[in-house]
Amino acid sequence: MFNTTLCYIEKDGAYLMIHRVKKQNDMNKDKWLGVGGKLEEGETPFDCARREIREETGVSVENLNYRGIITFVSDLYGTEYMHLFTCIDFSGDLKECDEGELVWVPKKDLDSLKLWEGDKIFFRLLEEEERFFTLKLTYEGEELVEVETKLY
Repeated sequence: MFNTTLCYIEKDGAYLMIHRVKKQNDMNKDKWLGVGGKLEEGETPFDCARREIREETGVSVENLNYRGIITFVSDLYGTEYMHLFTCIDFSGDLKECDEGELVWVPKKDLDSLKLWEGDKIFFRLLEEEERFFTLKLTYEGEELVEVETKLY
């Protein structure tokens, strides 16, 4: 069981995405994700999101919007609690990312990318809901087999 963060930085109707093509032994190999990573000892989810964004992209973020907690249950990877953020307030220039290629992807094009099936669900929630949400996604291998959603 571990805690992670994920942030979708938004600009001009697009999200900053990482096409995960560089890391060896990556459970997200070839998939498209937002920016984030594992919490380190003593970090809050906000601390972790800011650190990971700076490390992976070179930009600094302000005013992170805490949108939800996603619980991933997987027969392959165990259980992960992911703290989901969005952000429109950032500064700095993008740098090369060690984990993949950074691309601004128009939101209308997200469904055409190679994504985890559950990601499509929280993209929809990010667009349709202003409320905080929890989402439990249960996977068998890479197949999404159960979804539970609660809005607050």
